[in-house]
Amino acid sequence: MKVEVVTPEANMGDVVGDLNRRRGMILGMSDTPMGKVIDAEVPLAEMFGYATDLRSATQGRATFTMEFDRYAEAPKAVAAAIMTKNLG
Repeated sequence: MKVEVVTPEANMGDVVGDLNRRRGMILGMSDTPMGKVIDAEVPLAEMFGYATDLRSATQGRATFTMEFDRYAEAPKAVAAAIMTKNLG
């Protein structure tokens, strides 16, 4: 998923860290009058619960949007975990 997060500068580290924890790839960052804008790609499976985590990390000051970007093959470790869960 293509994800865009608008956050106050004070919360930038927490937001970037959370996106990285979710296997996100940061594509870019920019400044706007509304705050810092972070553009990233994050697997949809990792985005469940993101709205709640983002609100908690930023005291409700950040917003995000996401849209479908492309399909991609899951990493081997993730695929193996899914197979084990479904077959085992």
